[in-house]
Amino acid sequence: MAQDDVAGDDASRDGHWFEAGGGEPAEVPDFDVRSAHIARVYDYWLGGKDNFVVDRQVGDQALEAYPGLAQSVRANRAFLARAVRFLAEEAGIRQFLDVGTGLPSSNNTHEVAQSVAPDARIVYVDNDPMVLAHARALLTSTREGACGYLHADARDTAQIIEYASRLLDFSRPVAIMLIAVLQFIPDSEDPWAVTSRLLSAAPPGSYLVVSHPTRDIETSQVSEFAQRYNASAAEQATWRTQAEVTRFFDGLRVLDPGVVLVPDWRPRNAAEAATHAAMWGGVAIKG
Repeated sequence: MAQDDVAGDDASRDGHWFEAGGGEPAEVPDFDVRSAHIARVYDYWLGGKDNFVVDRQVGDQALEAYPGLAQSVRANRAFLARAVRFLAEEAGIRQFLDVGTGLPSSNNTHEVAQSVAPDARIVYVDNDPMVLAHARALLTSTREGACGYLHADARDTAQIIEYASRLLDFSRPVAIMLIAVLQFIPDSEDPWAVTSRLLSAAPPGSYLVVSHPTRDIETSQVSEFAQRYNASAAEQATWRTQAEVTRFFDGLRVLDPGVVLVPDWRPRNAAEAATHAAMWGGVAIKG
C-alpha cells in the first residue's frame, strides 16, 4: 500500500550493499516524505503504490502539463525489456549493471535477462532509500545466476565499480543500463563524463543502453512539464535533445536503428511501435 507517514529525513547513505540470499541490509535510511523523489514519482506514473502524497502531487502536476507522460514511461519500460532481451538472447551478454533502477516493477532487468539466461548476473544501483527497502524484490535471482544491490548515487562511479565487482567480472563484457537516469545529472556535472567513467571499467564487447527524456519533441508541452516537475521535486532534471543524448554514445558503435524515440527501437509488434513517447533511446557496443 502507499506509504504516507512521515519517517524522518532522507539520510541517504552510500555503501549499502547486499546480495540475493545474503539477508537484509544492516540499516535502511529513513524516507523523506516532504520532497518528491523520481523513483517514487515514476512508480506512481506506472500505477504502483510505493509512493508518498508529495510524489503523487508532483506526478499529477506533470500529467496536467503533459497528458502523454504515463504512456511515455510505460514505453520506456518496454524499451528496457526489449534491450535486455536482445542483449541476453542475441548478444550473449550475461552481466548487467543497472544504474538508477528505480522501484521494482514488471520486467525488471534480472527477470528479463534470467528468463533467457538463468546464469545472468545483475547489479542494481539507486539512491532512493525506498528502493533500498524494496531491494529484496530485486534480488530474486535464479540459482544459477546472481543479483546484488548498491545504495549509491550514479555519479559515484568509483564506488559503483568497486561494489559491482563483487558480482560482475569486468574482464568480461558487461551491459551498462542507464535508463531514464542521466537527466538528473546537470550539464555542470558532466553526465557524459560520468557515463564514460562507467564504460572505462568495461572491456570491448560491452554494451551501453541509454534512455533519456527529450526536449526537442512536443517542445511546449515538455517545457511546461519540465517547469512543473522541477518546481516541486528535490532532484532537478535536465531534458536533452537527440544530439545531446547521442553524445553519450561517443566512441561506441550505435546499433540499428540508432538513437530514436524508445517505441521505435526494435518494437516487437504494431502496438509497441504505435506507442507514444517523448524519450530518446539507444544501444551501442564498445569496440
